[in-house]
Amino acid sequence: MKDTLHSLDASQKDLILERVITRSPGVMFDVLSFLEVPLRPDPEPAGLHWCVCGNCREMNTDLERKCWRQRPQNCISKMAYMDFYILDEGVLRLARAAWNDIFALADNAEPGMEQRQFRHAAYRQFVLWQHGRLGVGNRVVIPSCCVCRIRDTFPDPRGQYTGFRVTRLA
Repeated sequence: MKDTLHSLDASQKDLILERVITRSPGVMFDVLSFLEVPLRPDPEPAGLHWCVCGNCREMNTDLERKCWRQRPQNCISKMAYMDFYILDEGVLRLARAAWNDIFALADNAEPGMEQRQFRHAAYRQFVLWQHGRLGVGNRVVIPSCCVCRIRDTFPDPRGQYTGFRVTRLA
């Protein structure tokens, strides 16, 4: 396989990479992780020493203070795939309908609940997109920049957010 790869010219490699990324967009983040990322970036204006991308915000817990660790132009929260897979209301409506169908649930029709339901569906979509199915009880922290982008798109009217929970309450 290495011999075949080394025999390709740059334009052939570019074409193959484009096709692979079209089929599996998450591969792009693997590619970006191989690029040099500064270990001690210039501090973000808010002084977040843990943020490399410059798009993160302060979070309530140390566990939630997670950055994607890419340069600002490569931040996952600003990529088009984030808009298509995570923030698109049509995609989220379909994801919620599938979730509700699988678990025999109904959407809560109370006023103000739609934003919350979109927000939670967006969190699930992000995890599915980046990590695949995790299984019962397995949870991951979503990078702050992505959490903030989701919260900005689907805000809570009172500005109250639960944040990451290590385990679900019974």
